[in-house]
Amino acid sequence: MMREETVFGPIRSRRLGSSLGINLLPRNGKLCNFDCIYCECGWNKDGTGDRLLPTAEDVRRELSAALERCKADGTPIDSITFSGDGEPTLNPQFAEIIDITVALRDKHYPTAKISVLSNATLAWKDSVFEALRKVDNPIMKIDAPSSELAALINRPVGHYDLEKVISSLERFNGDFILQTMFLKAPGFSSGDWADGWMDIVRRLRPREIMVYTIDRETPEEDLEKYTVEEMEAITAPLLSEGFSIQIKG
Repeated sequence: MMREETVFGPIRSRRLGSSLGINLLPRNGKLCNFDCIYCECGWNKDGTGDRLLPTAEDVRRELSAALERCKADGTPIDSITFSGDGEPTLNPQFAEIIDITVALRDKHYPTAKISVLSNATLAWKDSVFEALRKVDNPIMKIDAPSSELAALINRPVGHYDLEKVISSLERFNGDFILQTMFLKAPGFSSGDWADGWMDIVRRLRPREIMVYTIDRETPEEDLEKYTVEEMEAITAPLLSEGFSIQIKG
C-alpha cells in the first residue's frame, strides 16, 4: 500500500491510535535501504518510478494545513507518525523536518505524540540520532538476531552490520521503543531465533517492545503470521523479567 501524499490520514493504527502520517519519501515510489519480504509497499524494484523527495518546506506547508483542518473538524490525533514508503531517515532534511514537526505539534495538538518508524540503520549518524531524541516515540526495528538472518528477512541494500545498529541504539540508554516483526516462512521461523533476539533486548533494555505479525498482503509468498498466543509464549521470559511488551496480531 503506497502513500501518495506527503501527509496522510489520520488513519487508525493498531499500535499508535489515531495517527496522522508523514511520508518523507517519493509520493509515487518507494525508497528504502531494506527490501523486507513482508513490506506492505512491495519490492523496491517495483517502486522506482519517482525519486523526488519532499523538502522541509513541503512538510511545513502540508503538515500545517492538515493539523489546522483536523483541529477545525474536531478530529483527534494521538500520534504524528513518520512512516511512509520506505525509510524516513533517508531524507537528507530529516533533522530539520523533525524540528518543524515538533513546533507545529506544540502549536496545534500539544498532547499528540511524535513517532518515527525506522529500521535504525542511520541512527549512528549524530544528526539523525539527535533528531530521534527529540521525538516522543523513536520506534526502532530489529527483526533478527544476526546480520545473516536479517539478510533473509530485511534484505538490506548494501552492507548491514547488526552490531553497529545495536551499538547505535545503546546511545538511547533504553529511552526508545524496539519493534520486531514475527513471521514464518519456508525454512525459517522467528520463534527459532527468539533466544538470540531476547539477548539483544536484554542488552538494549528498551522502555517498550512492540511485537507484531503480518497484517496485510506481502510481496514474498508463503509467509505465515503468528497468533497472539504464540507471540505471548515466545516473549514470556521477557515479560517475567519486567519488560513492557505490546503484542499485536
